[in-house]
Amino acid sequence: MKLLEIAAYGLTAAALLAATPAQAQGQDYPNRPIRVLVAFPAGGSADIVGRLVAQKVTEMTGWNMVVDNRPGAGGNLAFEATATAVADGYTLLFSTPGIAINPSLYSKVNYKQSDFKAIALVGEAPLLLMVRNNLPIKTVSELVAASKKAPDAIRFASSGSGSSSHLATEVLKAMSGLQYLHVPYKGGSAAMTDLVGDRVDITMLPISESMPYIKDNRARALGQTGAKRSPIAPDIPTIEEGGVKGYSVATWYMLLGPAKMPPQLVSMLEKAVDNAVKTPDLQGRLKNAGVSIINEGSQKASEFLDVESVKWAKAIKASGTHVD
Repeated sequence: MKLLEIAAYGLTAAALLAATPAQAQGQDYPNRPIRVLVAFPAGGSADIVGRLVAQKVTEMTGWNMVVDNRPGAGGNLAFEATATAVADGYTLLFSTPGIAINPSLYSKVNYKQSDFKAIALVGEAPLLLMVRNNLPIKTVSELVAASKKAPDAIRFASSGSGSSSHLATEVLKAMSGLQYLHVPYKGGSAAMTDLVGDRVDITMLPISESMPYIKDNRARALGQTGAKRSPIAPDIPTIEEGGVKGYSVATWYMLLGPAKMPPQLVSMLEKAVDNAVKTPDLQGRLKNAGVSIINEGSQKASEFLDVESVKWAKAIKASGTHVD
């Protein structure tokens, strides 16, 4: 090889090596579909909200953002898959509070909070406490009183051990003395099916999943978990209004990625979500799903996640709830 050819080869190789970090920092991103993992089955609130956001981001950017449902182990399968994924922006997570709950709830998880990078906090929504229609109970106070008379007679269907459905009810138990037999399901739709079929007595699920059943009179709502009534359910009192003073719990929706994602990719994704959530049509759809829009970027989302982790750790310790 001639000297000039060697020099040219060396320059070409150097240029290729120099280009690789630049591409990894976002210049060539994305050039294939972006998987957005959701830790629950299709039809749940995380799936509904996640798909709305992914669809709008895809429409506005031309990216191919695809929701990939990964239910199982209370969300841990999706969380671990994200934590261990290559930090190239092609594996993301659309999460509810489980990401802040599970490290304190489970005896062992194969990830830690520092394995994730918060990208955007989309919003939050209350849950609804519901009973089967033929249960002769109309208020939260009546439910608590009835449960104390016959402990474990009330069968509570959650969307899974460690889910916001489960732990919001555990907090209610700690604050009111409510007694029940916990029956965990693989997702909210399965829990709701058995509530409507009179195989369980109560459930607590995000408002977006719950309202169709309330409107069709297939279940009866006793209260909603937020600090104030949701605009899509103004006639349903809060649980605090029902007599449990100080009770307020919400589920929330956050986009995250592996911790080592380059800052440029985080910034691109943060901006894409921000632009999508600011559109009137997505705002309308989110509000119709009962979501109060927060739309905060990476730094605020990270701070929020830290606060939630501490809050849930305290609640879990106080309730004595533990999953092996």
